Amino acid sequence: MEWTGQVYSDVPIVADKVYIDASPPVVWDLVTDIHLMPRLSDEVREVAWLDGASGPAPGHRFVGRNVHESLGSWETMCTVIEYEPQARFAWAVGEPDYPSSVWRFTVLSVGQGTVLEQQGQMGPAPSGLSYAIEAMPDKEQKIVFVRLREFEAGIKRNLAIIKQLAEQGK
Repeated sequence: MEWTGQVYSDVPIVADKVYIDASPPVVWDLVTDIHLMPRLSDEVREVAWLDGASGPAPGHRFVGRNVHESLGSWETMCTVIEYEPQARFAWAVGEPDYPSSVWRFTVLSVGQGTVLEQQGQMGPAPSGLSYAIEAMPDKEQKIVFVRLREFEAGIKRNLAIIKQLAEQGK
């Protein structure tokens, strides 16, 4: 990721994609299994569906429990905001209409395999990062850049693990 000089109010986005030698349904089953998230993420420790939901659908909610060395531990309420079977799965962290972040997977059939893209968006609502920005407003661009690099590293790791699992048929 290159330096962009973005600030939090820019609602910055980072994304990456990978080709997976597995069919879209295999990849789809992995990306829509929220219980896989703790295995993928360095921050997510636990997730659970809420309100009696047992899987993703528009409006379904889940809780995430997270830990970060610099940000501490926190709990997030997430709402599925996009669910197009075999194509797109996204959730908003916090209020669906004004989230602190949005996470999205896009699945595309290509030849005999799948191109999987993951995207992470900061803001527009305040998040834990906002406290650091408020404490050091002169360093906002650097704070945002560092967190975007963390998002990017996490996305690359997620995609690599999903690719490995899908190609092994697990």
